[in-house]
This record gives sequence, structure tokens and C-alpha cells, in this order.
Amino acid sequence: MKEWNGKRYHSIDYFLKEKFNEKIFKIPLDAGFTCPNRDGTVAFGGCIFCSKKGSGDFTVDSKKSIHDQFTDMKKVMEKKWKCKKYIAYFQAFTNTYGPIERLKEVYFEALKEDGTIGIAIATRPDCLNEEVLDLLSIINEKTYLWVELGLQTANEDVAAYINRGYKLNIFDEAMKNLKKRCIDVVVHIIFGLPGETKESMMDSVKYVSLKNIDGIKFHLLHLVKDSPLYEMSCKDGIKFLSKEEYIDLICKSISILNENIVIHRLTGDGPRDTLVGPLWSLKKWEILNEIDNELKIRNIYQGIYS
Repeated sequence: MKEWNGKRYHSIDYFLKEKFNEKIFKIPLDAGFTCPNRDGTVAFGGCIFCSKKGSGDFTVDSKKSIHDQFTDMKKVMEKKWKCKKYIAYFQAFTNTYGPIERLKEVYFEALKEDGTIGIAIATRPDCLNEEVLDLLSIINEKTYLWVELGLQTANEDVAAYINRGYKLNIFDEAMKNLKKRCIDVVVHIIFGLPGETKESMMDSVKYVSLKNIDGIKFHLLHLVKDSPLYEMSCKDGIKFLSKEEYIDLICKSISILNENIVIHRLTGDGPRDTLVGPLWSLKKWEILNEIDNELKIRNIYQGIYS
């Protein structure tokens, strides 16, 4: 049976330790960008599940410089762990959506920080024009880089309902352009979106597994108070996945993913102060342990059915 340092899946922790010979920590950053799905370029309001902080709920004050954010987060981390090397993670909103000079400024400011050995950039597939792609190529030559694309679902009807703002062919084009430049791509998938069936959720995993992706992040749908979905749920209600259903979907997903795909996340973090549900998701380590146990019970490991 294939194992990755005792795990039955190819974890990001394992991957980075193999690549850099020590544990690597991510520093979440908010560079003050917005999103074309919020400012009217594509739509208003953003994806319906997204909080007002644009998935940057665990970043520090966006009004601070990249240097100050980096320094603040390092101090927090160093209280818990012996941290030496970091990946600067541009997490909040769409981090290739802005003037090219501003993109250069924040990326290279992060690269200057002591201990930075890589950059991760979260963005949308429709915000990767030639100028941006050329800049990413330069970054990729200077340091380790991965770009994160928020696909969420391969179901076009569900994508329209959640106000994703782009079609699958846009994602496919972005994948082609990034891989042509030898840039690693990490794709986000959300389980439990309104209108999804368990079969369609698995179809999304099968879809991305055939797209030459380098990594994947699995998320559980979180309902937070400051999202459009919260307002919709107050009127129409919302049915959450149970913990058992979510773990089942994760185990099945792991089994069909190629073993070379790095799993960056198996469940997401919901902000405690605004999370409405599912509340069981707050016990992150308990969920991760149960996933490990279930993989053993089922004798499943990554790629067994790929």
C-alpha cells in the first residue's frame, strides 16, 4: 500500500517537507484587491458563499503593508512552532485582479521577506490575461509558485446559481495557459453547494483529476452571516451535509485522485464568530482524524481507483 509519511494521501505537509527538507508554513496575506465578481465587472455581490473578507477571514489588516502583515503573522506562528521558512499566501479576494505594477509590487515585496521560499496566489480563471501570465512566469523562475483557482464545481447550473461568474471553458483555458508556462495549479472544490447531488460532487472531482492539476483543496460549504447565501437561507433554508456524508465524499475522492496530485486541504476553517453551520465543522482535527480512520477501515489510499 502507498503511504506518505504514514498518511494514506499525498498531503501538502509531506510534499513541502520532501521539497524543502523541513516543515514549511504559510503566511496568509491580504493585498487589498477586490474581485470582478463584486465590483460589477462580472457581477455584484460575489459568489454567494463568500464572506465580506473574500475568503481572507484569517488574514490580518489589509490596510497594513505586506511587510507588516508578514511580520505580524510570523510573530503569531513563532509562539506555537519553530518557524524558519514560509510561503507567502495571497489569499483574500482575487490576487491577479489589479494594475500590473501593483501586482509586481506586492509579489516582490513578499519575496524579500526573510525566510520566504515560495508564493501562493489565489485568483479566478478569468483574471489571467497575457500580461499577468508573463508576470507569473517571471515569479515562477525566481521562486516556487503555485496558483490557486476557485472552480468549486464542474456543474454549470450550480455554478450559475452560486454566481461564480464564469463558464467551464474559461477554467479550461486558464489551466492550459498556466501549464504551458510550467506553473503549478491548485484547484478548489466545495462539497455541499445548493443544488449539488453526491454524484455531481464526485463528477467535479473526476473532472479536475483529468486536467493535469498539481494540487486540490477540498472545502465543506460553510454558511457565514456576512454572505449572500445567509440572506437566501433565512428565506429558503439550507440543508447541510452531515459529518458522515462529508467524510464519505472525501474518502471516495481520495481513492480516485492520481497519487501525484497533492492534497492541500481536506476540510476548511469557518470563522467562529460568523459561522452559522454546519457547526460540526468547527472540530477540524476531529474530522481529519476520522477521515484517517475511515480510510483505514475501508482500506483506501490515494489513487487506488484512479
